[in-house]
Amino acid sequence: MNSNAAGGGSAMVKPSRLMEPLPTLNLVPSVEKLDAGLRSLDHYRTKLPLWRYTPRQRLIPLVRWETPHLAAIQKRVRSPALDTYFSITANLGTHTFFMVVLPILFWCGYTGLGRGMVHILASGVFFSGLLKDLWCLPRPLSPPLNRITMSHSAALEYGFPSTHSTNAVSVGVYALFMLHAPDSSVNANLKLILQVLSCCYATSIILGRLYCGMHGFFDVLVGSALGAFLSIVQCLYGEAFDHFIHSGSFKEPAMVMLIILVLVRIHPEPADNCPCFDDSVAFAGVSIGVELGNWHFGRSGFAWNDPVLATVPFNLEVLGWPRTIVRIIIGVLMIFAWREIMKATLLRSLPPVFRVIERLGLSLPRRFFVQASEYKKVPKQLQDDNVIPSVSEIPSLLTSIRHPRRSRSVSVGPQSEADAYETLAYREKRRRESTSEMAAATSRIDEKSCNQESAPDYFGIATSNSASRHPTAGLLPTPALSHVDLYNSMTSAEQVLYTPLTPASGPSLSVNPSRRPSAERRQYEKEERDMFSKLEKPRVRYDVEVITKLVVYAGIAWIAVEGAPILFEVLGLTLGLGKQYG
Repeated sequence: MNSNAAGGGSAMVKPSRLMEPLPTLNLVPSVEKLDAGLRSLDHYRTKLPLWRYTPRQRLIPLVRWETPHLAAIQKRVRSPALDTYFSITANLGTHTFFMVVLPILFWCGYTGLGRGMVHILASGVFFSGLLKDLWCLPRPLSPPLNRITMSHSAALEYGFPSTHSTNAVSVGVYALFMLHAPDSSVNANLKLILQVLSCCYATSIILGRLYCGMHGFFDVLVGSALGAFLSIVQCLYGEAFDHFIHSGSFKEPAMVMLIILVLVRIHPEPADNCPCFDDSVAFAGVSIGVELGNWHFGRSGFAWNDPVLATVPFNLEVLGWPRTIVRIIIGVLMIFAWREIMKATLLRSLPPVFRVIERLGLSLPRRFFVQASEYKKVPKQLQDDNVIPSVSEIPSLLTSIRHPRRSRSVSVGPQSEADAYETLAYREKRRRESTSEMAAATSRIDEKSCNQESAPDYFGIATSNSASRHPTAGLLPTPALSHVDLYNSMTSAEQVLYTPLTPASGPSLSVNPSRRPSAERRQYEKEERDMFSKLEKPRVRYDVEVITKLVVYAGIAWIAVEGAPILFEVLGLTLGLGKQYG
């Protein structure tokens, strides 16, 4: 091929080494084909408003700069033992882990700690999800990174910021604050141990996100800062907020509920089918349920008002371990029963209501959610929950705990639409850079050959015809750049094959793909179709799921703070009404 193929210019034979067989990306198994057309280069420009698109474009180079350095670190330190350790400990920063732990805090009398944890974790999940959907920044690319995870849904989300880091740092900072609070009764030795554990917990989660190839430095840095900020706000104003809720009438919790619902409604629409919104809705429901449940439980006559308002009566010495364990088992069963029954009921009963609302023109549709008029019913086994697993998923969850090495997966290649768009956009960037660099290098060599017939090369060997050499000969990569070169080769080397050599000032350097020569355009379209055909697309989501999640998770929170404690009293698994033991 020569430059005439691009529409003019002097002929030049392409360097022979570029015609060698090139590696292909090892992508995840094909699930569903998606005809992407030519969307990759202008996808985000057309999907996002300018005030969201502009900062995204300024941050994208940072993601690309991080990737080869993360790959170098991962390659240097990776081992089977660390794979297992970081994939397991990542579960300690998930929504599922906290949704299991938080109710137990309430049932064991740690109402103040539980309420504070709900505030920081729910706000952390919500606002990190909001930022993810706001700027739609991809995770560091794979390859060259390997993504190590036990969660198949995590890779479908955007990368910035890291919700794991937000959760881990918020919990760590809040734990340190509680340990140093003036009313803390923890002895000095235990306090030191808990401080070390809190710091190690947060550090391990953050390093694990980098090691597993799930996030970059910027993701975990901003996620950590967000978590620390939310914890500081809770430490400074949490007690005043609780007093505001519990000392007034129903107007105060109703106002909080209204604010939460407004935040859910104005949650930004993502450019891709990202499940971040689902988690945000779930924890918004948790916040509503905790505030309403605590407010009502504090007035029920079943609660203590010491050490904090609406405390669940508990004393381990009086109850003993057997009754305490029974309380926890009954509470967990109540949560799973509520989830299974109420979720199925709402998914069956809400679609007709939504169709009526839609006919009246009162619906507020969200992108990527199918409206009720477009389907007859919601499938029964809907895999829609990344927070609390269904009963049918418990056996596989237990198996993953017993055999963590079997449960973790190591993925290479784009896994989400965001990954695919970024891979294609980066390839196009490399195409243009390669064309420009090749033309500039050729021009420099031609100029040099006119002034100097023979000169020693990099190794001191004289050559009589510099122009016959590869334009980049002698430009050997340094060790510091080797991983950057690896990143470029993995993501774009094969693409140079389809880029015609044209002068740097030629029109092809800035031409839109739709105006390229037909052969090259067809090749580009094929690459894009192949890329998207191998993606694991997110599942179909239905409009009724938003209300369903809000109700289900508000109910789960209510069970944790009021429903289960009242049942404990009825079953004789508590200390007795109005009876407090110190």
